[in-house]
Amino acid sequence: MSAPDPSTVRFDGPWIHRDIHANGIRFHVVEVGDADPDAPLVVLLHGFADIWWSWRHQLTALSTQGFRVVAIDLRGYGDSDKPPRGYDGWTLAGDVAGLIRAMGYGKATLIGHADGGLVCWATAILHPRLVRSIALVSSPHPHALKQSVLRDRYQRKALFPAFLANQLPFRPERRLTADNGAEVERLVRSRSGPAWPEQAEFGDVVSKLRSAIRIPGVAHSTLEYQRWAFRSQLRTEGRRFMRLMDQTLHIPILQIHGELDPYILTRTIRRGRRWAPGEQLHPVSGVGHYAHWEAPQRVNDALRDFLAAD
Repeated sequence: MSAPDPSTVRFDGPWIHRDIHANGIRFHVVEVGDADPDAPLVVLLHGFADIWWSWRHQLTALSTQGFRVVAIDLRGYGDSDKPPRGYDGWTLAGDVAGLIRAMGYGKATLIGHADGGLVCWATAILHPRLVRSIALVSSPHPHALKQSVLRDRYQRKALFPAFLANQLPFRPERRLTADNGAEVERLVRSRSGPAWPEQAEFGDVVSKLRSAIRIPGVAHSTLEYQRWAFRSQLRTEGRRFMRLMDQTLHIPILQIHGELDPYILTRTIRRGRRWAPGEQLHPVSGVGHYAHWEAPQRVNDALRDFLAAD
């Protein structure tokens, strides 16, 4: 079976697909077609082994509240360019900063899940003039995550085995793409709350993700995010990056976290208060790592309240 074409992630809906050049590459972005071009900008950043489709519920819901909401395929994903390098914290933050400017804005609110949330943290610190506020879904501050992995054996057990296995060459890419992307479905099932895999929408979501991970270059790019995060800790660049991250943020911050998330523990999220003392923690009962999929209405309500108060 041939690998899917990148254009297969351009699903029809009440939105338009655009290509925007920023930071030296082309990004696939999606926004609701009748959004006010002068409305405040909200940028949605997906997580590991995912695509813009992750935010389908938030795209439509938040756009009706007077915001211009765009979801993007991050560097290396979906129908965005897949360069061989650039998966470090500086470049990823530069991607988002470049997108904000390319869309004609001087500020934006960033909303990110997991790896996309880490890009939110980095952009807010490295490009503070461009970030009005950030909202995260199961994405602790980078230092909170590092400290928890080092000091909390339960968080280390939840995250580190897969993270370490992904440092190997070639084999993780083959694992992600084998059997038409079955490993992606396994990851989603294992990190979700118990009710989500039983929902009718589940099959459609995982079929799209299984197809998207098989687009040429995507599996490698996906893993490069985690490889840089791990290997850079042993290098001067990584230590310098973490020193830059070690500062207090005073912008509005919302942290949405599924109470049943087996991958990122609640106490890891709470550890981040040291760097974000004003962070609002919004727990979502009965769901796991993908709160924005598993309980979209409750997440949308929390995001609406946060954006209205911003």
